[in-house]
Amino acid sequence: MTAKKARPKSITEYIDAAPQEAQKKLREMQACIRKSAPGATESLKWGMPAFSYRRILVTFAAHKTHIGFYPTPSAVSAFAKELSKFVTAKGSIQFPLEKPLPLPLIRKITAFRVRESIEKDEKWKS
Repeated sequence: MTAKKARPKSITEYIDAAPQEAQKKLREMQACIRKSAPGATESLKWGMPAFSYRRILVTFAAHKTHIGFYPTPSAVSAFAKELSKFVTAKGSIQFPLEKPLPLPLIRKITAFRVRESIEKDEKWKS
């Protein structure tokens, strides 16, 4: 019987446990999101790195051939034109491992989610 791998408890542990070829991109992604969402809480949600500011802003994960970025359906539709060259689904975007990450676009999407989160929460306060 083999010991079950311990589940990561932090984003750093998640990245360290990810496949070697994905680690550099995951670190770039984390740094990029961190810059775009200053003050956001970093944690793991559903076993994936997540950034939250009152609510979850974005999550991301390593997959066999791509990095999955999950900025919610509203962000995916708001940036549909810029995302046209990537595989997308309702609330997800796939960035192929063999290509550089589109960091300016990731920054824009994250900033959009920060604004969206603040605006949504403001509505509840009044």
